[in-house]
Amino acid sequence: MTTPEKIEKDTVVTLQYALKLEDGTLVEESSPDNPLVYLHGHGNLIPGLERQLEGLTVGAQKTFVVEPADAYGEYDPEDVDRVNRTDLPPGLEVEVGKMLSVRDESGNQYIARISAVDEKTITLDFNHPMAGKRLVFDITVTGLRAATEEELAHGHAHEPGGHHH
Repeated sequence: MTTPEKIEKDTVVTLQYALKLEDGTLVEESSPDNPLVYLHGHGNLIPGLERQLEGLTVGAQKTFVVEPADAYGEYDPEDVDRVNRTDLPPGLEVEVGKMLSVRDESGNQYIARISAVDEKTITLDFNHPMAGKRLVFDITVTGLRAATEEELAHGHAHEPGGHHH
């Protein structure tokens, strides 16, 4: 297998990154001993990030903004629900910011964040925490390699030394 010269579909990419909000708040970042490694072109990253990385080469450094529509979507006020405290399991720790796994009547599971609490109700926000936010990425591409047949079959990069799920 030849080493790819630039980021394109079926390339395993290694990069360092920092993700910030527009106000400069650091959301997350990689570290030299824990870089982001992903298989390009297989939907493993938000679409706006993957598009910005397309065509970059090893050593490339880039700062760019990803709009909400190309990240986690716009914030949808319809995805917020108030529930009675009596509908919650007894002893459930209720505090603003806590994430909960909830099921609907059909048994489908959803993740919600408690966004408000009062004496009788809690407000559950089902929007992704980054919904509606413009995301600022600082990236440095540190490695490229061709994906293995196993990685292509699975649709994601595997860790060095084998396959871990």
